Amino acid sequence: MALVSEKFVKLGLKPADIMIPKKNTNLKKWAVVACDQYTSEKEYWKDVEDYVGDSPSTLHLIFPECYLEDGDSEQRIEKINRTMASYIKQGLFDTYENCFFLIKRTCGNTSRLGLMAALDLDRYSWEKDSKSLIRATEGTILSRIPPRKAIRKDAGLEIPHIMVLISDNKKKIIESLYEKRDTLTKIYDTELMKNGGKLEAYLVNDEKDLQTVLEGFEALTADLNPDNPLLFAMGDGNHSFATAKSCWEDIKKGLSEEERKNHPARFCLVELENIFDPGLVFEPIHRVLFNVPEDVFIKELEKNADGIEYETVKCKNCIDSRNKDQKVQGFGYCTADKHVYVRIKNPKSNIAAGTIQRILDSLISKGYTVDYIHGIDVTDKLGSEKGNIGIFLPAIDKETFFDTIIKDGALPRKTFSMGEANEKRYYMECRRIK
Repeated sequence: MALVSEKFVKLGLKPADIMIPKKNTNLKKWAVVACDQYTSEKEYWKDVEDYVGDSPSTLHLIFPECYLEDGDSEQRIEKINRTMASYIKQGLFDTYENCFFLIKRTCGNTSRLGLMAALDLDRYSWEKDSKSLIRATEGTILSRIPPRKAIRKDAGLEIPHIMVLISDNKKKIIESLYEKRDTLTKIYDTELMKNGGKLEAYLVNDEKDLQTVLEGFEALTADLNPDNPLLFAMGDGNHSFATAKSCWEDIKKGLSEEERKNHPARFCLVELENIFDPGLVFEPIHRVLFNVPEDVFIKELEKNADGIEYETVKCKNCIDSRNKDQKVQGFGYCTADKHVYVRIKNPKSNIAAGTIQRILDSLISKGYTVDYIHGIDVTDKLGSEKGNIGIFLPAIDKETFFDTIIKDGALPRKTFSMGEANEKRYYMECRRIK
């Protein structure tokens, strides 16, 4: 078993000691959605508070971002740390040692699979042009790390909402485990609150199963470009993963080389998901420019792209239809009086979001403002207001996603979203980091 674990670490991951509340715990009250959701909707989090009450819950162990500006951060963090210590002291958890959890999340009519594993923070970088084994897929905003670091640095537990992508088009790792789920021990099976659907988990700790998982990751690694080996691409929760990295960099300064090898803070618990899982949907995040004349926008566009064709269309749905054509780089925009689809024959970026970001950066530097919008209806409504421009971006192509990161580096911030807010990962599993 020790030899298998060492082989995993060479690949940037390993089985973990995963903690789950004991069987008599109400897991529907325990699990809450990621803290970076519903940031403008305090009523959502108030409803969660009312539902949870004093029951054991990850709500008491996290800091919902909608409260970050309330001025009581120190008190909240102190309470989080006290509650973590209390949960541990009172023996709330069962610990499953040296294992993975196979996860199935069902929400509405779709489901997706995941694998809970610990990733090596020494193999991660958030730099845009990184060639690390584990890397960010969107721009990392360094100013977002300090408030998260204040929460993590004294915490005894990590409770992740991080989802990390692998590119397993043969579906040999996670899906193969799911096919044999009847031979695995089911750890939990619970409904999730607030339209979160259903979550179930299976224990993966048999030596033969661990060896099969190892061989799957070894096969993926063997196919990587040794000069630019991207095995794990951040999906959701990159800033939380970057925070874990920053904390580890501080901790390891005081450790010997031997102590660094197995220190729990060197690793971070995440859910791995296969980008080719049909239940994993990439939603584009659109943009709205405020008080930008159309001719100013066009001038910036033509400075940053060549071979442009403009097609006036009837409505947003026509743009959405054309955005599904992956053979050409394009996007749509609307103003108060028109909808236009734009084709770019010689783009300077590998994806439309990259091309658009060049334009946005230039306009922002001149004092114009931009907002990032989920959904074409809201984009169309705001973009059609006088003086505004709504920009409709296509969804990221799963087939070329990893190649795009390798070629272009980290994508512009808010390029894609993995599902709607209620479909994001809920806090469930824990791991000790001290």
